[in-house]
Amino acid sequence: MSRRRFHYDMAFETYLRHKAVPHVAVDEAKRALVSQGSSVPFTGLPLKNFDFVVYSQAGPNLLIDVKGRKHVGPTSRSLQNWVTDDDLRSLAHWQKIFGRGFKAAFAFLYWCVDAPTATLFDDIFLAGSRWYALYAVTLDDYRPLVRPRSRAWHTVNLPAADFRRLATPLRDLL
Repeated sequence: MSRRRFHYDMAFETYLRHKAVPHVAVDEAKRALVSQGSSVPFTGLPLKNFDFVVYSQAGPNLLIDVKGRKHVGPTSRSLQNWVTDDDLRSLAHWQKIFGRGFKAAFAFLYWCVDAPTATLFDDIFLAGSRWYALYAVTLDDYRPLVRPRSRAWHTVNLPAADFRRLATPLRDLL
């Protein structure tokens, strides 16, 4: 098992263990380089690692990049779903490397300061003393609809209506 540095990663792994979902944590210590001999075109740039390989019994296995966000407030307006350009590029490249049978996805894990309500979240759980809510969006669904969020920080996100339409409980992807 890889060392988890952030409470979001540890909470996500707690979720997977509690649901008895087979998974492998990816070592985040160093960025990966795709070799020149790879069947996937070499980017010339190091790839940001994703966080987990999650095995599914019903659909494709998932390459999960966990995106931890703090949620404060009673509405879905505050559900941040931003990622970096590097996240998109790297995760798309990993999906090509793993090939058929694997699908890349973002797991947006919201640390809820107050106990979350079932009216806002479909998938809520307690890890340690913190409440979390979880939504997932596949890279293939996310990428075509992104809008620039910050050019300076090289971040993008989905408009709130698109995120609400595409975000699904992780269990639905499994």
